[in-house]
Amino acid sequence: MLEQLDYILPKDRIAQKPTFPRDHCNLLVLKGKEIEHRKFYQIVEYFDAGDVLVLNNSKVMKVRLEGRKATGGKLDILVIGEKDGDYECLIRGKYRDGTEFFINGHKCKVIKKMEGRCLVSIPLTMNEIEKIGKMPTPPYIKEEVKDDEWYQTVYAKEKGSIAAPTAGLHFTEELFKKLRHRGVEIVFITLHVGLATFLPPERMRGEKEYYSISKEAAEKINEAEGKVVAVGTTTVKALESASKNGKVFATSGWSNLFISPGYQFQSPIKGMITNFHMPKSSPLMLTAAFAGVDEIMRAYQEALKRDYRFLSFGDAMLILKCLK
Repeated sequence: MLEQLDYILPKDRIAQKPTFPRDHCNLLVLKGKEIEHRKFYQIVEYFDAGDVLVLNNSKVMKVRLEGRKATGGKLDILVIGEKDGDYECLIRGKYRDGTEFFINGHKCKVIKKMEGRCLVSIPLTMNEIEKIGKMPTPPYIKEEVKDDEWYQTVYAKEKGSIAAPTAGLHFTEELFKKLRHRGVEIVFITLHVGLATFLPPERMRGEKEYYSISKEAAEKINEAEGKVVAVGTTTVKALESASKNGKVFATSGWSNLFISPGYQFQSPIKGMITNFHMPKSSPLMLTAAFAGVDEIMRAYQEALKRDYRFLSFGDAMLILKCLK
């Protein structure tokens, strides 16, 4: 299956900064086998009164830190979560069990290496870490992110992610106003983006991400008079983790759901907004499961031909399973 989701992504197609204004990026609309090319602000035309738009309001934390060993060696540290009073981290640089280093004068220590990550003693609270930390961005973004808000949705609220739910980066307050004026219900749920979103499919199984869907959000989705459209693969994952037979249940917990082609969707979503993903990646597998492998790969080839920008700061796609 992964071979069917492979394609050549030229480096110059990987967007290094967002489009400004945010909602002026390109939008590919995939309706069954039909493809249309628009601008993102024109997405309003694909919604009707009674439709429900569901977004992930998780907020990216500033958890990228720089450590220095006594020898002067540099360590690039990404804090991915707390565990028993210490922190699980990803570290780039040379280290081993017992390695000591300093972050802003605070003495830290690698306690244990664990399958690609490590447990680290850092004498700081998460709030203190955020005060000195930087915004984490994917390694394929080589240019400096000059403004932290570039990598944060305008509706980000609940702290907890190590990466942005990037399909939502295209929305502006003005666009929300237009959607509400059209009679679209805007609903927010939460899924904190963790390692599972970035690991290759063979490594992500078992990785858990926290999600929460309120009673009010579940009711609005279940009572939708029109179509339900999810913004991003993380929103889809949260909804699928809390749904059965077309109904969403108010719940919170940890999801290790892995969605690939052949998966039977349980939530009532009929549309999905997403970015263009890495070849053979987990988000691409989820997108292909929703749209169809042949359809999604044909859309990707069309996007490449038309100079669309890919990945986190790139252009967007609207996938519709049905239209009124």
